[in-house]
Amino acid sequence: MLSPALRWTLFGATITSLLPLPFAHASSTRLDSEVVVGSRVATRISDIPGNAWIIDAEQLRAQFSAGVPLKEALAHLVPSLDIASQGRTNYGQNMRGRGVLVMIDGVSLNSSRNVSRQFDSIDPFNIERIEVLSGASAVYGGGATGGVINIVTKRGQIGGPRYELEAGVRSGFEASDDRDLRAGAAISGGNQHWVGRLALAGQDNGGAWDANGDQVIFDIAQTDMQYNRSIDLLGNLDLALTDRQSLSLNAQVYDSGYEGNKGLYFGPNLAALYPPYPEQVEIRSGLSSDLEPRTERLQLSADYRLSELLGHNVNLQAYHRREKLNFHPFPYVASGYFAASEQDTELSGLKAVFSRQQGAWRFNYGLDLEHESFEADQTLFDFSRAQASGGLDLAKFDKVGRYPGYEVDSLAAFAQAEWQLSQRWLATAGIRQQRYRVKVDDFIAAAEQVRVALGLASGADPVPGGKNRYNTTLVNLGAVFSIDQGQQLWGNLSQGYEVPDPGKYYGQGQYAYNGSHRELIAGVSVADQPLKAIKTNQAELGWRLYRGDLDAQLAAYYAWSDESLSYDRNTLAVQVNDEKKRNYGLEAQLNWRPTTHWQLGTSTHLTRAELRADGDWKKQNVTQASPSKVTAWGGWADDLTNVRLQGIHSLNLKDDDGNRIDGYTTWDLLVERQLPVGQLGFGIQNLLNKDYTSVWGQRAILFYSAYAPASTFDYRGRGRTWSLSYAVSF
Repeated sequence: MLSPALRWTLFGATITSLLPLPFAHASSTRLDSEVVVGSRVATRISDIPGNAWIIDAEQLRAQFSAGVPLKEALAHLVPSLDIASQGRTNYGQNMRGRGVLVMIDGVSLNSSRNVSRQFDSIDPFNIERIEVLSGASAVYGGGATGGVINIVTKRGQIGGPRYELEAGVRSGFEASDDRDLRAGAAISGGNQHWVGRLALAGQDNGGAWDANGDQVIFDIAQTDMQYNRSIDLLGNLDLALTDRQSLSLNAQVYDSGYEGNKGLYFGPNLAALYPPYPEQVEIRSGLSSDLEPRTERLQLSADYRLSELLGHNVNLQAYHRREKLNFHPFPYVASGYFAASEQDTELSGLKAVFSRQQGAWRFNYGLDLEHESFEADQTLFDFSRAQASGGLDLAKFDKVGRYPGYEVDSLAAFAQAEWQLSQRWLATAGIRQQRYRVKVDDFIAAAEQVRVALGLASGADPVPGGKNRYNTTLVNLGAVFSIDQGQQLWGNLSQGYEVPDPGKYYGQGQYAYNGSHRELIAGVSVADQPLKAIKTNQAELGWRLYRGDLDAQLAAYYAWSDESLSYDRNTLAVQVNDEKKRNYGLEAQLNWRPTTHWQLGTSTHLTRAELRADGDWKKQNVTQASPSKVTAWGGWADDLTNVRLQGIHSLNLKDDDGNRIDGYTTWDLLVERQLPVGQLGFGIQNLLNKDYTSVWGQRAILFYSAYAPASTFDYRGRGRTWSLSYAVSF
């Protein structure tokens, strides 16, 4: 077997003899390109003291037309973003080893109940471009400790009507149901007074098979995308109210859920779940469940812009998001039950941003106001029927609480200033003050509610809820030095923060029998253990070059915090640890266009995460630390054809407890051809048919193997997969 180093050397040699492509890559990002993620208003990349990227429509089309899903495309195109899972979850897909704030048109998809489904939120058909800022951000507040990703949707243009149609299929040709279908249609147009776009897109997935020709095991922990059907209805309307005023209205309904009849068969009487595990877990037809995995989301927003008010530009945004997240039935055989959770979040907010240019100074300041409510139940299934069917007949017999309900109100004020000291020097500074109010309901611990439902206790005491207030202040300071036209150095100090998940933090308790009643001995309550923000500090130095046939970015960073989060292996509850945490690393990307037609490039993110324990720095557990990553690409393009070969390599990751995440390398071939009418896309993912277990699969084994044999969570990567698509606009 070739060593990883030799495989990459051979790739570098092979890439230069390949066919065509390069229309996709951060090479299209220029210093004069504008993004919103840097300072909440449109800002040139040259004015941002940090790594900022624009993934434009051309780059995204190259990936999506070849069948590459959104999460996986971003892992190829964003150097510091971790390699993606192939399921529904994006847990652990961090930037610079820390959490990512994901937005659609400036509206956050993150919530205090930190469920990792931000990329199961929009169909690629509706994405125009994606803006990315690496590193901690004081401008956005909670969740942006590793970076910010803003997904910008397609909008209408003056003229029309204009129609867009798209269809595609993806398959590994292993079985009749080894196929994913997708389609989209949109109409757009308008005049000088209004423009709008209305689109409907969807995907209908079959099963997935690994490189050995075996069907990939279903993800019963965080759910996957096999036999999943998604519908994305998205509309927007831009109104020119006056010469100085405009209003944008946005609405989205997104529904993505399981629509199959296959499930995991755990053997006669669930024998595969009991030591010494005499039976193997199988995939079989015949699944019947009263609750199935699903993501349902309604998102509404309105953006008002006024170009002149007492010397200011004014941006106001109001938004509302309602989502329901269902999970896969999970076996808790040691306690004698199957259960699946349903988690509901409702969030509304208002943002106000005022910006002003005054000589060499530019000021941005404003307010953020938000209210969030959360509820979570879990459905219990008839255990005797589940046992008799090997886990395929899952009939509801009761519903109990899963996490405590809570409400979170937040108010933040921020200010950001830029000072053009000279033609070469730009300085930036900012501050954000955030205040939170958390109200948590009384809650009987979930395990005790199950015990009562199973008739093992007559009742149980609740863990007291309550109210808590806390606040945090974040600052940032940066500078950009222009060496010459197209070349810059920058440095910054910035802060971000994360708040422990209230749902997993509260409502935990220790109980004992008092007769048939379960008496609370100790619990995690709001009064005794109030939530607090865990602040992350980051220092960064970087260099970027955009010059003719060559562009490059390089950044070194060091991030640290005085506390850290971890998960209890038995209950999966969140724990706040009084131990220091640090991440440090190197993020780089290089694009070279040796001729008009050819492009070559590479990116890398080398990172390390450590915790301070007993006076020494130890490696962070692999379930939370990020593996380092290397990508490479090359291709050729002319007026009609684009071809791209891209590879991604996840490096091995170990911790000081002896746990390990094995790295792997995959290659994709992407082709686009312009036809007399429309565009044809073709792709091969996992070109060399690499056999591997995904990073998420290896983590899931460590997380959940206390509940079932490791093979139940061995989520293999999909084998060689072929894709064909056609798109036309008229």
